[in-house]
Amino acid sequence: MRIGLYPGTFDPITLGHLDIIRRACSLVDRLVIGVAINRDKGPMFDLEERVAMVEAECAPLSNGTGCEIVAHPFENLLIDCARDVDASVIIRGLRAVADFEYEYQMVGMNRALDNSIETVFLMAEAQHQAIASKLVKEIARLGGDVSKFVTPAVNQALLTRFSG
Repeated sequence: MRIGLYPGTFDPITLGHLDIIRRACSLVDRLVIGVAINRDKGPMFDLEERVAMVEAECAPLSNGTGCEIVAHPFENLLIDCARDVDASVIIRGLRAVADFEYEYQMVGMNRALDNSIETVFLMAEAQHQAIASKLVKEIARLGGDVSKFVTPAVNQALLTRFSG
């Protein structure tokens, strides 16, 4: 069984993330969505909320692709998380050149830690390249419409969060 790990904070999960997940499903039999605890980023949604969003949004993809998709919270090194879930490949999404520069360094460090785990980069589709969770949260916080960047359920979660 080919197992892949797609790590991120997913605060919140966006259509860009879902595009990468959908395409990653064609590469692996089981895709583990590593939901990073990452206290340094100060996520807006707590871990349980982010895991629930990932599970809810990925269920249709799992059913439609035949790829098993599971959410897995983690707080350790990415390479250790990959080992924990028996992943042979780490999936990373790229939006722009700036993403590549950061990811290039990460790959080098991860290969030094364990060169048996490959990293695969998937470019976001053109219509999703500008989507970033950070920007989605900022637009929603300022009362803007983020419905073209997230699913209806995630949009509702953002509206609820900022309505108080």
